[in-house]
Amino acid sequence: MRFPFFNLFKPSPLEGLIEHMDKVKECGAAFQEAIECHISNECQRFVELKQVVDDLEHQADAIKRRIRGHLPKGTLMPVDKFQLFRYLGEQDNVLDSVQDTLDWLSFRKEPGVPEELHKDLLLLVEAALEAVDAMGIMLAEARHYFRNYSEGQRAKVKDLIRSIRQKEHEADLAEDQVKEKVFNMGLDGVTVFHMVRLAEIIGSIADHAENAGDMMRAMIAK
Repeated sequence: MRFPFFNLFKPSPLEGLIEHMDKVKECGAAFQEAIECHISNECQRFVELKQVVDDLEHQADAIKRRIRGHLPKGTLMPVDKFQLFRYLGEQDNVLDSVQDTLDWLSFRKEPGVPEELHKDLLLLVEAALEAVDAMGIMLAEARHYFRNYSEGQRAKVKDLIRSIRQKEHEADLAEDQVKEKVFNMGLDGVTVFHMVRLAEIIGSIADHAENAGDMMRAMIAK
């Protein structure tokens, strides 16, 4: 008979994942604002917003270390603790990709992002963050599932995992759109490389969200 695994802990490790996810969501909001700021000729807050993202990433790292360092040993669990750690790793990788994106943008201040790519880049960012938002909803619903093991709740979590996969696919399409434009705009080689790599890093945000969904699928498997 299955029992409420996450209720065995005080505090529950899943509560730590929720706390970590809250930092991911805060980081995503600051990230989107930083991207919009970078491609605007009027905004002067990019460095400030980048620092906000860096600070949130450091706070999330502290939460991650606490989760890994305080999981009780020798306790029987229906979910392998390494599945929990792998999920946490993918959730944390979202933050790393967000941070890497802003670092990459900061390396080349001029001439910046070509104006013709502004709309496509913002669409890519939005698509990637939609996958992250869906991941946050999935985690919240998974917390409910691990409290009561309701089959209906499990089905809801699985539906959200499928939603993340769909949103990751949409982010892939947006990433390809940016790349196709970049290669056909007659840009210099350095700008082409910079923009293609930028699109790939942003796309990896959605990739890690999808990976987190796959890890959750393994955690709720019977």
